[in-house]
Amino acid sequence: MDLTGEFEHERPRLTRIAARVLGDPAEAEDAVQQAWLRLARTDVTAVDNLPGWLTTVVTRVCLDRLKAAVPAPHEPPDRAGVDPGPAEEVALADSVGSALHLVLDRLTPAERVALVLHDSFAVDFATIAGILDCTPVAARKHASRARSKVAAPPDGHGSVDWQVVDAFLSAARDGEFSRLLELLAPGVVVAGDPVAVGLGTPARIEGRDAVAEFFDGAAAAALPVFVLGRPGAAWFDRGVARVAFDFRVSAGLVTRIDFRAEPEALETIDRRRDGDRR
Repeated sequence: MDLTGEFEHERPRLTRIAARVLGDPAEAEDAVQQAWLRLARTDVTAVDNLPGWLTTVVTRVCLDRLKAAVPAPHEPPDRAGVDPGPAEEVALADSVGSALHLVLDRLTPAERVALVLHDSFAVDFATIAGILDCTPVAARKHASRARSKVAAPPDGHGSVDWQVVDAFLSAARDGEFSRLLELLAPGVVVAGDPVAVGLGTPARIEGRDAVAEFFDGAAAAALPVFVLGRPGAAWFDRGVARVAFDFRVSAGLVTRIDFRAEPEALETIDRRRDGDRR
């Protein structure tokens, strides 16, 4: 086996994982280099799945760094006889989303790893349990607690959501296609109500690539607002709101955008500056 060649083939993917978990490109590069040093000392003939093995090693290196930086809270023991083994069938997204780093510092190391791997990269809880050295049930609990923390912004004004929305609108206006991909959940949906569709919005778009393509270079005239109490945007004509962009955000990613032009929705619009009403 050409060990160096195999590792270099995996290096970009491993770096994306580490950068997403650690939130620091330089730290990510160093974590991947540590994985290479461990690989060089390992009998690779006993490794059935090298990409999965490397995924596990890199994630554990990141986890160790997070634990060293953030004291772990006291939690009751929740371990069983689980053999961590190599991570297998790991489904990783190609883009490295930065929006999630708006909230990651509020999570424990285990919550951070569980949320990033499962919600952003669709890694199953059995694999995450192997990486965290806990049970699948415990891994699921880590992700659930992380979602609860993400859903409750610390300042009470939805600051996490508005930052994601505004980052998305900025990327749309500037035509930053790769940035749009980073900010969209894999199963994102765009839908328009009947009035909005009559004004020219799409009735429905599904999937990260299709939504990014639609918004790439668009939304130049959209202004920041609250829609139904949520941070969003709206298109105004002569000072009158015509179409609202109603965003749903989860774990730092846009999961849904509804174009709303029905009067009852437009009546809820308030102009905003960042996370506050004007």
